[in-house]
Order: sequence, then structure tokens, then C-alpha cells
Amino acid sequence: MRDTAARIRTGTLPGPLPSSAEDPRIHITLDHLRALEGRARRLTFLPRQPARSILNGRHASRLRGRGLNFEELRDYLPGDDIRSIDWKVTARTGTPHVRVFTEERDRPTLIVVDQRMSMFFGSVLNMKSVTAAEAAALAAFRILDQDDRVGGIVFGDDRIAEIRPQRNRRALNCFLAALADANQLLRSDAPPVQPISLTRVLRAVARIAPRNHLVIVLSDFDEIDEETFRLVSGLSRRNDLVLGLVTDPFAEDMPEGLKLVVSDGVLQAEIDTADRTRHRDLRDMARGRLAEILDWQRRLGIPVLPLSAAEETLPQMRRLMGLSSA
Repeated sequence: MRDTAARIRTGTLPGPLPSSAEDPRIHITLDHLRALEGRARRLTFLPRQPARSILNGRHASRLRGRGLNFEELRDYLPGDDIRSIDWKVTARTGTPHVRVFTEERDRPTLIVVDQRMSMFFGSVLNMKSVTAAEAAALAAFRILDQDDRVGGIVFGDDRIAEIRPQRNRRALNCFLAALADANQLLRSDAPPVQPISLTRVLRAVARIAPRNHLVIVLSDFDEIDEETFRLVSGLSRRNDLVLGLVTDPFAEDMPEGLKLVVSDGVLQAEIDTADRTRHRDLRDMARGRLAEILDWQRRLGIPVLPLSAAEETLPQMRRLMGLSSA
């Protein structure tokens, strides 16, 4: 068991052999993820963003130091570099003042990818788990190409793989292998387990990325609570945090008149959406979770990237980042 856990953390756990008939909209393979590298080149996760990018104005590095970009003028504090003193302001006010600048430095990135059973759903094109995996791979390739360190956390219902950020292909390959392994384990006949909570994963994020990281979380944010919000709030204060909210249109606009059979692998129940009260309750529950995540953007000032499993992944990311679809 310990050996298995160690191999999961390092991304060396052998995954199921891919079937030649495997549908890439349902499961992804390591080869499929590697093939995305060339398509990621125009994406950017640097502070300077295209004008129409959803990250524009929100994703600037907050690392402090002497540089070209003036940030603020404040009172001198013991320990400040005397070379940063603004002598004109000091003479005018009679108290020492220093100029504080921001500078662009190497920034490690942690990509957090949800591969729980709640992500194993799709009604139009991809499973949500596939969309999240593709978005994670595209981001990882581009970040390493920017010469930044990249790592990640991949979590399923009962396991977590941690790859600490490094500036080399080995760490990237470990991350992609862990992602492919976790995705291949998603099956309709998988035994039911109590899924790992997003809150537990975010505690691991806070441990690995205490400050000055870029943290990208790709999930449907199933089962969130007040502690989840507190952890997200804390991460956003100490890091550059981006939330990728992966959805499927079925949850947002559930058709009426359907008879659905849902199961946890042991028990099953039939849901009749022709019952208007039941249909409204299900729709409101799904929309309420989406609205709560989008409200975090307003309350915390963090960007939320809405990714739909009903569309191809790369065109969505390009559009959200203000790039042409070509």
C-alpha cells in the first residue's frame, strides 16, 4: 500500500493498458496529453496578458523588490534598504519614505486537477474529467515553456498524487502520467468510496505553495463549504490563484420529462424530472453551486475561468485569454 502511494505521488504507477477503441472524449491517455504540447504555444500565464484576457489586470505578480514597475510609496520601516528611500518626498514631509517596486521573477506553478467520480460526466462532447485534464496539460506545457517551474496535484476519490514544481521535463512527465492514470481509473463500475474532499486537497496546496506561487485549480467544485471558501481566500492572499470551473450544460439547463436512474454503485434511485418541483430543486441545486463559485470572483477578486465539457478545450482557453480562435 505504501509502495503504491509513493508511486502515485511520483507519477510512476502503471496505468491500465489503453484500448485501441478508447474514446478520447471519455478517457484520455498519456500519449493524448503529450500530443497537446504544440497546440499550447500561444497561451500565456505571465502577468502581461492580452487586453481581452479574463486574467488581464488580475494576474500580476505581487513579488516585491527593486525593479521597473512602481507599486507604492510608504513610510520607512526598520530593515528597509536605504537605497530605496525617496529623498524628495522625505525632505518634503519630514519623515523617511521609501519607494516599493514590483519585479517579474521566476514563479513556481501548481496545477490542481479534480479527477473524482463527480467529474466523470458529460452530456454533449467530453467528460468533465477529460476537459479538466486537457486544460491542465495545456497549462503545464505553456508554463514550462515560459521557463517557470511546474508541478501539480491530481486527486481522485481515494488517492492524491503530488508533484512538486520543478523546471524540467521529468516533473512535467510525472504530472502528465499521474493525470492519465487518475483519468483511466474513472469507470462506471468503480466501487463506491467516500470521495476526498476539495477542502483536504486545498490544505495540501497550502502546504506545497505557501506563497508566491501561481495556483490553478480545475474542478467542478463539488461538495464545498465554508472551510473551502476560507482556504481559497487564504491561498488568494498569498498566491496568484486561478479557478477553472468545469461544467456541463446538463446541470445548468436540465431537460424536463426525463427519467434518470442514478447510482452510487450499490444503491440506485429513479428521478423523474417531469415532476416540476423535483426538476426545480435539482436545477436550483446545480445553479446554486455555480453561482457560489462565480461569487468568489467578486468577493475575493480572483479570476474564474468557466470551462464547458460541451466544447473543445483549447478554443475555450484561447477565447478566455483574449486570443483569436485561429
